Amino acid sequence: MVAKAIVMLNTEVGMENEIFEKVFEIPEVKEVYMVYGIHDLIVVIESETMEKLRNLITEKIRKMKGVKSTLTSIVVMHKTKE
Repeated sequence: MVAKAIVMLNTEVGMENEIFEKVFEIPEVKEVYMVYGIHDLIVVIESETMEKLRNLITEKIRKMKGVKSTLTSIVVMHKTKE
């Protein structure tokens, strides 16, 4: 099974568009949503292993300039309707 997570990001004011584009450039990022509410961006990521997923979140996303905070949910099961 592929390691998958949903990461909710809060950004510095005015940095939403820039971070949206930068995050989307990361190969493991499958989807990015700009949203209104508690969070600014919701990012769906997939990786080959949980270790690679952890490194991606902690080393690439969380350290990105303009990211104030993240909240990560690790996916344990999912279904998709087409």
